[in-house]
Amino acid sequence: MEAVKSPVMLYTEQTPNPETLKFVTNKMLYRGTADFKEEALASEWSELASALYAFPYVKGVYICNNFVTVTKEFNYAWEDITMLLKEFIKAYVTEEKSIIKEGFESAMAEIESKATEHLYSGEEGELVKKIKDLIDTYVKPAVEMDGGNIEFKSFHNGIVTVVLQGSCSGCPSSTVTLKSGIEGMLKRMVPEVQEVVSEMG
Repeated sequence: MEAVKSPVMLYTEQTPNPETLKFVTNKMLYRGTADFKEEALASEWSELASALYAFPYVKGVYICNNFVTVTKEFNYAWEDITMLLKEFIKAYVTEEKSIIKEGFESAMAEIESKATEHLYSGEEGELVKKIKDLIDTYVKPAVEMDGGNIEFKSFHNGIVTVVLQGSCSGCPSSTVTLKSGIEGMLKRMVPEVQEVVSEMG
């Protein structure tokens, strides 16, 4: 006898960024974070993100665990497009179509490690590891709840640069979070850190 599949439930959650909305499902979509800021990356690695980009009002897609954060073009209103997106994502997940292609995580990790590997060695390498661990442990889970993500980019002359993704990218309140929360914590834990700055993902 075939097991009865539980129906796909989907609801939306506001994020601190007015241009992004979080579509939360009761299914695990992807264990990890997948940020598709442009269509080319989406078409290479994610059928779901690529399909969402087919809508004229979709500007960015971010997939993590059981949710999809969609960033819209600013000249569209959520009340006009939310139901369409909800129905589309729900139908897509119900049909159990491919979300993220195999190998995405390792491909992204390889790009990232190549970018950071040759930059740091010795004492600086240890500091960078500590900073990355702190961001992964304390900061990521918090911003994930708001449908976003934060990635370490670089550390140079006491300045930590991070990349904001998902709902955090272009969000008015992310600057406050960055300065009061993340910068304060990193300065306390790693005295060598003088400032935290961000680049929009």
